[in-house]
Amino acid sequence: MSAPKPSQTVSRSGRFSKGPAEEVLKFSESVSFDWRLWRHDIIGSMAHARMLKSIGVLTAAELQEILEGLGKIGEEIEDGNFEWKTELEDVHMNIEAELTKRVPAGAKLHTARSRNDQVALDMRMWMREEIVDVMAELHTLQLAMVQLGDRNKETLIPGYTHLQRAQPVYFAHHLLAYVEMLDRDKGRFRDTFERVNVCPLGSGALAGSTLKLNRKMVAEELGFVNLEDEPVISRNSMDAVSDRDYIVEFCSAAALTAVHLSRLSEDLILWSSSEFDFIRISDEYTTGSSLMPQKKNPDMAELTRGKSGRVIGNLMSLLTLIKGLPMTYNRDLQEDKERLFDTADTLRACLRIMAGMIGHITVRHENCLDAASDPVLLATDLADWLVEQGVAFREAHHLVGAVVGVSESLNRPLDKLRASDLKKIDKRLTKQALEVFNIKRAMERRQMTGSPGVKEVRKQIKFWKNELKD
Repeated sequence: MSAPKPSQTVSRSGRFSKGPAEEVLKFSESVSFDWRLWRHDIIGSMAHARMLKSIGVLTAAELQEILEGLGKIGEEIEDGNFEWKTELEDVHMNIEAELTKRVPAGAKLHTARSRNDQVALDMRMWMREEIVDVMAELHTLQLAMVQLGDRNKETLIPGYTHLQRAQPVYFAHHLLAYVEMLDRDKGRFRDTFERVNVCPLGSGALAGSTLKLNRKMVAEELGFVNLEDEPVISRNSMDAVSDRDYIVEFCSAAALTAVHLSRLSEDLILWSSSEFDFIRISDEYTTGSSLMPQKKNPDMAELTRGKSGRVIGNLMSLLTLIKGLPMTYNRDLQEDKERLFDTADTLRACLRIMAGMIGHITVRHENCLDAASDPVLLATDLADWLVEQGVAFREAHHLVGAVVGVSESLNRPLDKLRASDLKKIDKRLTKQALEVFNIKRAMERRQMTGSPGVKEVRKQIKFWKNELKD
């Protein structure tokens, strides 16, 4: 492609006597990725046109021509029949140039508007939709996990600290921990939506306009309203065109969500290994080996774990991008879109694949119970029993440690120790102390809110089923 003449490049004014060099066009264009803002650009332009008509800049006939022209361009883009031109740099100039070519009045559309506030508007509109969609994906994953927990609410597994067996918990209780995490993620996206939902149009390049624009009219038409249906518009034109905090917030919430998905992936990878064998992931969500025919790999979980690094990296890129920028708009900000788009696409893909995989997991109940039945997992229960007998916890902790030591030296499980073995350690360790190693009774005794007890887990499953029902 040869370098265009000045008249071909709408974004260059009469100030320039020559068109940009070909390598400049290639280096600076953004339409290859910001084209996806086309729908929001057209909707925003239609609202801006209606406002211009309301203040006398456009006639009724001109407004109708512009609206029809933008509508036709939108249809062509939707059908894949629109030609994007890199020499026009971005989505905004591509649409405006095509409109002006078809409708002479289109030349008035950019009145009191800069690409600076235009792109800020488009990005905010796009992000509002994306946040709603991400929250829906989070909801779906939460529901899949609650349903898996409900199907296996009788299943016990070891809970772990330092990846060492610690205390018994219900499998459902473990899953509900992630449901709680994801709910906080939804809250963060919900909070972000509030700060995204601010209309910047009317800020111009950085100093607004001398024309009497009706900014509230545009904000209301485009849905930038608060809970009281009052229009929400930016209060400082310089901040409005340079602000990318809302993008950083979105990517920050996405990064933390990705971290949660990575942690969940790690648990699923461990549980599906031969060493644990707590779950089986459906063939539909696993892959084989190119060499070893017996392999069944949890690649979807591994990919999700890996993609979390990509989402985290996008956040770091954005923070680095804006940390040294002066007021107001700087072309550096063009680099925000690919990071944002990639974060949104990657996160939503991970959420979808995880929800699908969770729905295709079979729990190996007997293997889980066998692991959870290790009596050492109830050592803390023995310490609690001693506390109930009036022993100070620190002393009880020491005594139970001694009991564990005797168990190991005798190569005899804790629940198989004799009363005489216990009395050698301390006379307060009576035969009744061994009753704590009944795992069913142990789980029934855990009754506090938030505990992995029988009644509490069922209560939490019921809560989340009600919370997540459509």
